[in-house]
Amino acid sequence: QVQLVESGGGSVQAGGSLRLSCAASTYTDTPACMAWFRQAPGKEREGVAAIREKLGGIGDIIYYVDSVKGRFTISQDNTKNTLYLQMASLKPEDTAIYYCAAADDLCYYDTWSIGAKYSYWGQGTQVTVSS
Repeated sequence: QVQLVESGGGSVQAGGSLRLSCAASTYTDTPACMAWFRQAPGKEREGVAAIREKLGGIGDIIYYVDSVKGRFTISQDNTKNTLYLQMASLKPEDTAIYYCAAADDLCYYDTWSIGAKYSYWGQGTQVTVSS
């Protein structure tokens, strides 16, 4: 069982930055894959980024949706059980509720953005980017 709590959302002007955090409290093994999703009004939920450890435990494998590559950075601090999303050069189209998600199974390049693969979700945090 994993509980996820996001924080760090807010309002910012275009071109600005925000950092989202997701504190994970786990009662079993560390999640195999963690991700950020977002949902804008009237739109479907979208995978933003995901991170998992490489097999063998050295380094991470990271995935991004094309629209955020070069602007967003996902990272995790396993000592603090915290997932981060550093967002820079924000655009109005980044406005959405951002959700942290965790999966018991590894994620791969063709599955990381599928919401149904994740068993645990946070409550979401609002990010609003004004032009």
